Amino acid sequence: MNADPYAWIEKALETIRRADWYRSPQSIDSCPGPVVKLASHRLINFASNDYLGLAGHDRLIQAAMAATKEFGTGATGSRLVSGHRDLHRQLEQAIANLKQTEDALVFSSGYLANLGAIASVVGKRDLILSDKYNHSSLKNGATLSGATALEYNHCNLEDLKVKLEQNRARYRKCLIITDSVFSMDGDLCPLPQLLAVAETFNCMVLVDEAHATGVFGASGAGCAEHFGCTGTPLIQVGTLSKALGSLGGYVAGSAALIDFLRNRAATWIYTTALTPADAAAALEAVRIVQQEPERRVRLRQNIETFKYCAITNHQLPISNSLSPIFSLPLKNAAAALTVGSKLKDMGIFAPAIRPPTVSVSRIRISLMATHEIAHLQQLVEALKQVVSFE
Repeated sequence: MNADPYAWIEKALETIRRADWYRSPQSIDSCPGPVVKLASHRLINFASNDYLGLAGHDRLIQAAMAATKEFGTGATGSRLVSGHRDLHRQLEQAIANLKQTEDALVFSSGYLANLGAIASVVGKRDLILSDKYNHSSLKNGATLSGATALEYNHCNLEDLKVKLEQNRARYRKCLIITDSVFSMDGDLCPLPQLLAVAETFNCMVLVDEAHATGVFGASGAGCAEHFGCTGTPLIQVGTLSKALGSLGGYVAGSAALIDFLRNRAATWIYTTALTPADAAAALEAVRIVQQEPERRVRLRQNIETFKYCAITNHQLPISNSLSPIFSLPLKNAAAALTVGSKLKDMGIFAPAIRPPTVSVSRIRISLMATHEIAHLQQLVEALKQVVSFE
């Protein structure tokens, strides 16, 4: 018998290292922004999901400080047990207003929002159809629910239809789950067409707007607004930690759905509420999203400028994205690590993304509204050099 029941851990770590899958966090020693200090080196930051540049905004900082002074540092317990601050309800109403839904519910993270929502609305007698490229939180929510979960090919509605034709009639309820903007490829779900399929087969739809909220739509409400699907029966999930520059997640939808989740979503019922500071910062971010559409305009300009320089002018093999997310595909994990290191040496912080997160190793590039033209030009020049290495 093995004398050490934990001996397997070192062996597992060695396997991860041999596959070039080993990960360790990198320390940033500066405020969030388009330029950061990483291990004493000044780097242009293309590793952030802070798409509108709000994470270091003075209005969010002041709101968080004021809330901390008034309400303290922690919520002290779950909202059903310990009560909640009016800030939580203000934030939920602001999100519902932004998303043009009847109500919203704020969770302590976007991951918890997906787990809680999915596991609440379907169960063992039900069916889930999930896009193959969905975020881990969506996939794990499907597993947690106990429903039969099937994947359809990425954004392939014909494959979705075939799977529904073969399986839908055998289940009580069916939920289709998808990201609206896919976090590693930056492409968009064909939401209007997906909703039409859902209606044909009497399916609910849950869409994760994590990378779309604040970025897409005339008012920054996300892809539901961008595609003209506002008002459609839909479960909208999102995060407060990307374009909104804070921490937490939300579900937005009908008043009945939100009331149901308050009574059934375990990841909301049994989790300490969002801190006053996080709630206040997110609330201020929602206001800025609505008050300052020029931030989305600048982000869109940066996206178009980067695409023109990288793809049109230099034919670099990066994804042609409508979103701020781009990728440079590479042959394997080792190549991704090498290219990421070379970019860092050239003053660019853009992370290597490897299996099992993605099937194809890559460099992930994310743009911000606060990037300057010179930042984008330096990125393109660096990419030209690392592509020539490959």
